[in-house]
Amino acid sequence: MRKLAKKGNMNERMDVVLRRFRSRMISYPPGMCPLVLYRSLFQISMHQSCGKCVPCRDGLVEVDRMLDKVLNGDATMETLEEIRDMCGMIAQASDCAVGVTAANLILDSMKEFADEYESHIRHKRCGENASQTIPCITMCPAHVNVPGYISLIAAGDYAGAVNMIRDKNPFPTACAMVCEHPCEIKCRRTIIDAPVNIRGLKKFAVDQASADTVQTPAKNAGTGKRIAVVGGGPSGLTAAYFLAMMGHQVVIYDEHEKLGGMLRYGIPEYRLPKKRLDQDIDAILKAGEIEVHCRTRIGEDVSFAELQSQYDAVYLGLGAQLGNRMPVENADAEGVIPAADFLQEVANGRPMDLTGKRVALIGGGNVAMDAARTAVRLNAESVHVFTRKRDDITALDSEVEGAMQEGVRFRTLLSFLHIETDKETGHVSAVWLQPEIVAEYDEYGFVKTEHSSNYPYRFPCDVLILGVGQRSDVAAFESAGVPVERSRIRADEACMVDGMDGVFSGGDCVTGPSTAINAIAAGQVAAYNIDEYLGYHHKVACDVSPAPAMPNRCVPTGRMEVEEVDPFERRCSFNEVELPITYEEAMREAGRCLRCDHYGCGSMEGGTGR
Repeated sequence: MRKLAKKGNMNERMDVVLRRFRSRMISYPPGMCPLVLYRSLFQISMHQSCGKCVPCRDGLVEVDRMLDKVLNGDATMETLEEIRDMCGMIAQASDCAVGVTAANLILDSMKEFADEYESHIRHKRCGENASQTIPCITMCPAHVNVPGYISLIAAGDYAGAVNMIRDKNPFPTACAMVCEHPCEIKCRRTIIDAPVNIRGLKKFAVDQASADTVQTPAKNAGTGKRIAVVGGGPSGLTAAYFLAMMGHQVVIYDEHEKLGGMLRYGIPEYRLPKKRLDQDIDAILKAGEIEVHCRTRIGEDVSFAELQSQYDAVYLGLGAQLGNRMPVENADAEGVIPAADFLQEVANGRPMDLTGKRVALIGGGNVAMDAARTAVRLNAESVHVFTRKRDDITALDSEVEGAMQEGVRFRTLLSFLHIETDKETGHVSAVWLQPEIVAEYDEYGFVKTEHSSNYPYRFPCDVLILGVGQRSDVAAFESAGVPVERSRIRADEACMVDGMDGVFSGGDCVTGPSTAINAIAAGQVAAYNIDEYLGYHHKVACDVSPAPAMPNRCVPTGRMEVEEVDPFERRCSFNEVELPITYEEAMREAGRCLRCDHYGCGSMEGGTGR
């Protein structure tokens, strides 16, 4: 009994070590050599070998020796063939999954990173893109100096933190409330405990110093150049802000009554109160010479040819505000509505009366979650979300959890078949779904599904919301000669539209539906490239520097979470769901930042990231 108890205790302690190591895997730094990553994963498998079969026991060691030669620049192209042959033999001859998966891991790496293998052999170094960077700055699409503004929050300089964010992102408030915070994915703090709550700290900063009260840095001298920006959403407004800061004159054209795009008309009030969004927009409009024309459609009120002739450059930041419908019979039936259209109707003050109605929703993205939680607040009797598989629920975990807390029900492994309508009224009466079973994983690690032998499933509903994506309204631009493919404007990574001099485009109308921070990043890139196109090389002042870096003892500390209103209370109104962060919480959380802009690989001089 003592031996069993002791062995059990040892396993428990090993499990603790493995849990800690799992966090290290998550926080692998961006920019590291992929061959180093693959070899480290391979070595884990190598050390898991039980030693019973020769291919796994001896073969993996031999492959590791050859990988070492590759990384040290001592290998030849023949070495790669030897690695490939050895791994092929191990994958076929090993008795268990340890050898098979380890060998296949290296074979996959040789396909995925063939250029890296060649660079190590021919040039004896990593590829050009392999260099460790500051994780949070790299993972942020706009490359905001995250450690810099966290240091200013810790120092009590909240206005400085707001302007540090504005150096790359003029929407500090909106992103503090709705950003998907990709900056946290690779946070090195994960090595110790959990990533820093970067979005929460940003929210604390803008709660202490609202964006419309923080003076933006001084703009450059006027250039006399005029740029038309089509679309007043996050991408268009970001481009307008940076262009105005550079000294150019900007004229914004937007079809809506107010600016904001999908931040205003696609994100519900309970997540982003519009008075808070207006704080960002007011600050942007005060930053320089920006003129606004709302309720103006290009192609009706103003032609695209006029924009080209009257302005020195044109930026198309249209967004993707048209909800998709499924190409099936009855998709236009009464009671069937795309999620994006449903949310815009609510934002425009024309909400559906869902009192006592059964709502079905197809889709699992963030827009679908916003629609589901909005339906709850419109007094729906029940809200059911259906997806083909769990991987199709791509919304933030916090959004899914919030929806569940508010009473939204989720059903997976049900694929959409068709829509049933009432024969007399033509109103939707049910949605038909096919039960699925899980199958193999695809090359991206997502599970596939197959039709089950179970009979199709009929779900009665009064309203069907289609959360199956959005598209851009590009018809007027396509007819004016702008290159369009599958409802997307064709533009390169510099946001230059294919074959059109002086015309730029970015955001959802180029990439398809994405996040606000990706649209902001596109607007920033476009502004700098428009400036270069006009013959300038302006820099935008930040007027603030990070606070001095203090040593961090790396003591494991709990992560702060932003508290929310009780689900049974918040589901009854559109009031903001998040509660204020206390000073003590913010200071403790800011103190968890490891200041990777100062310490460790990827540190940068001055911490500006420019």
